[in-house]
Amino acid sequence: MRGGDGGNGAATFRREAHVPRGGPDGGDGGRGGSVYLRVDPGQTALIDFRFKHHFRAESGGRGARSRRHGKAGRDLELVVPPGTAIHDEATGELIADLIVPGQRVMVARGGRGGLGNVHFATPTHRTPRHAQKGEPGEEHWLRLELRLIADIGLVGLPNAGKSTLLAALTAARPRIAPYPFTTVEPNLGVLDLSDSDAADTRRPTVADVPGLIEGASTGAGLGHAFLRHVERTRILAHVVDIAGDDPERDYAVIREELRLHDAALLQKPTVVIANKTDLPAADGRLAAFARARKEEGLETIAVSALNGENVERVVGAFARLLPDADAMATPPEPAGVVVHRFDSARDGFAVEREGDAFRVRGRRIERLAAQTDFENDESAERFQRDLSRLGIERELVRAGVAPGDTVRIGTYEMEWDASE
Repeated sequence: MRGGDGGNGAATFRREAHVPRGGPDGGDGGRGGSVYLRVDPGQTALIDFRFKHHFRAESGGRGARSRRHGKAGRDLELVVPPGTAIHDEATGELIADLIVPGQRVMVARGGRGGLGNVHFATPTHRTPRHAQKGEPGEEHWLRLELRLIADIGLVGLPNAGKSTLLAALTAARPRIAPYPFTTVEPNLGVLDLSDSDAADTRRPTVADVPGLIEGASTGAGLGHAFLRHVERTRILAHVVDIAGDDPERDYAVIREELRLHDAALLQKPTVVIANKTDLPAADGRLAAFARARKEEGLETIAVSALNGENVERVVGAFARLLPDADAMATPPEPAGVVVHRFDSARDGFAVEREGDAFRVRGRRIERLAAQTDFENDESAERFQRDLSRLGIERELVRAGVAPGDTVRIGTYEMEWDASE
């Protein structure tokens, strides 16, 4: 993401008949546009960012004579689905976690427009030829991560029957096949509770989270990619293949991976769904499995998602555990956050060695360098005075700078001259 560059200020002079000394009249450059991300509840995926990776707002216009300011650059607004977390790719820091529809955050600020020469006239210097260049827009590589906002999350080992259960509960039609890892990305469906109770107008969303495996919490398989989708759910539905080789172990594996990822997940309301009761192997295992879950304080519902057997009991359990309609209208976790960090180096600076050169860091001095036209002698001299006024020249001398040494400020390299 890159904000638009600010427009350059103009260094012009008033030229009219009978006005021999019109003085400076250069206008300011326009500010560059900024890049914003906004939550659109109509979006469900980050597909718009999969093939296009570069986004830039419009730059500001140049200033002109007669004190005419440049046009401000248009802001660029990109839409993302609810549940999008924005990270700085370089540092990994969280910039914002967007949940609420309409929530908006600036991710790349546009540059300021440069001042025209009219601002630099003084009683002793009435014809300044110095005008500022526009400030470059901010630029960042960002990582966007979507964590689905669903009311109910279906979790379980591969081939436990989650996709089949989702299809039985909702109108979703996920790809289903009798082998593991058929589901490689989450599927969403909407459960209409009014089908079971005409007075119940709630319509919770159900997420079929792709099958987890042992070690998912440490990244095995696509564990991290999948586990993040259960963090925002209100209810967990743990689907177990009761006809499998060892249902008790299968259950324990998923519970442990949830605990290792985030122990708070085990505190969410949970329904255990013993699936595939239509298979002969289920008969001898169901009673002991349900008894063990009862000792843990969890309800077990035996179903055959394939045949639709007992699915209405699952719907009833969801209806009991979900909050009322008013609470359902709000996100299942507190409103998203935008992280504001205090920039301690905004007006300060630091001088450090960088190989054989000296590097001056500091937002203010880097901005001044970016807005200086070093091809203009008057602008270069003004920048030299800024170095002295801010104490940077003194600090460079203290750090051991010598004539001929390279000094780097922002993207600029300068040769130090002791006579300056």
